[in-house]
Amino acid sequence: MKVDPFFSERQQRAIHVLFAIVAALLVTALLYPMRAYLELAIIVLVYFLPVGLSAARWGMIPGIVSAIASFLLINYFFIPPYARFAVHQLQDLVVLLGFLVLSVSVSRLVGRMREGLAVAQARENETARLYELSVSLSRLAGEAEIVSSLERFTVETFLAGRVEVLPHNDAAPTSQAATDSRAGEPPPVLVASMQGSQRLLGEIRIWRGKPLSSAEERLLRAFATQGAQGLERVQLASAQARAKVLEESDRMKTSLLSSVSHELRTPLATIKAAVSSLNSNEVTLDSAARADLLQAIEEETDRLNQLVGNLLSMSRIEAGALKLQQRWNELAEIAASAVRKARAASHSHSISMDIPEELPLVWVDDVLMEQVFVNLIDNSRKYSPEGTSILIKARKRPERMWVQVSNAGPAVSEADLEQIFEKFHRVTAADQITGTGLGLSICKGIVLAHQGQIWAENLERGFAIEFTLPTDIEGKIPRIPDE
Repeated sequence: MKVDPFFSERQQRAIHVLFAIVAALLVTALLYPMRAYLELAIIVLVYFLPVGLSAARWGMIPGIVSAIASFLLINYFFIPPYARFAVHQLQDLVVLLGFLVLSVSVSRLVGRMREGLAVAQARENETARLYELSVSLSRLAGEAEIVSSLERFTVETFLAGRVEVLPHNDAAPTSQAATDSRAGEPPPVLVASMQGSQRLLGEIRIWRGKPLSSAEERLLRAFATQGAQGLERVQLASAQARAKVLEESDRMKTSLLSSVSHELRTPLATIKAAVSSLNSNEVTLDSAARADLLQAIEEETDRLNQLVGNLLSMSRIEAGALKLQQRWNELAEIAASAVRKARAASHSHSISMDIPEELPLVWVDDVLMEQVFVNLIDNSRKYSPEGTSILIKARKRPERMWVQVSNAGPAVSEADLEQIFEKFHRVTAADQITGTGLGLSICKGIVLAHQGQIWAENLERGFAIEFTLPTDIEGKIPRIPDE
């Protein structure tokens, strides 16, 4: 039977000894009425039963106590003269002494077997708990999760009243554990350090009503080792992630500086040359030439303005600070405004629109959506042959608006189709096509911010960027924009 866990270990041993004696008395009570009909050998064999059961159930000491008690009870009740501790016949004495020797030997043997089994089961339980803890910690990716899981396993395994797992700088040195307990609280019964490969990562403090055994201390230190490995793994993963982010950030900064410096140099050189010509006293310019130079300055300024706008938009998208100023707009008006801005830079291409008048209004930020069209037109201009056309098409689909900006450019490989919206990705060599490589990434960020989708597609004769915008906006009632 299970002893009340609130009893001390000494009290539990005393109760087990008492049960062993009671078992011998019960056998005596059963055999006493039949002693006239039973031979001494049969009685002695029956008394081996409480001895073996006591040793098997409660250990060697209760088994030996049961053997001694049985020896005395047999002598007192079953060997003449009765009710006296005396033996008159030699054969009875031999049987009685043989019983005592055998029963004690059996108790010791069974007790040792029981202790060995208990040790094996304890080791098996330790191994199982360590395996469960290891599996649990291996699935966790955060320090707080590891600390919580380690505390829970420690409480369950050691039946502790309270467990604290203190990682990193929160952990006081082990030598101070006894003086660092809370006011009015006893110190922890044990403090196990979580020692990493290079430094102390923390410690486990455990409070319990009774001290830990040597086996429990060994298991707790194994828990601490597992916890240290889990914390070290998380820290290494975090450091690796930070290093990867820094490496990627450095790569992007290098690409950005290279692209921006190249993109800035051309318009600035054109503006500088035009201004120098206008300010020159050595060259006489007619009105047409002056108008051409002013137009060149305006076009290159618009180009610089678009470049800066793209950089600002990308920084807002990456920082999650892109704020939409949405209202109901006509898609045709937004596209037409973008075409007017893009015509100056796209004079070698014809731009046309196929947008029905009966299309419903769309709930968008017109400024950002105009930037999407400008970037898509600019991308089509760069990658399609001169003299070809760029077409903007829009249609109403179920619960969404479908838009396509197509050109007569060459087909794109499947690998590039998947990566075309990544920052700084170029389908062709950077020295062949001007640009920062941010235009399509910005388009994707803006479309996704509007809860839409965007993708690239090869056409039978050309290439297209397509995107959709939701038209079924919950809680938004479309209305005609104010004139």
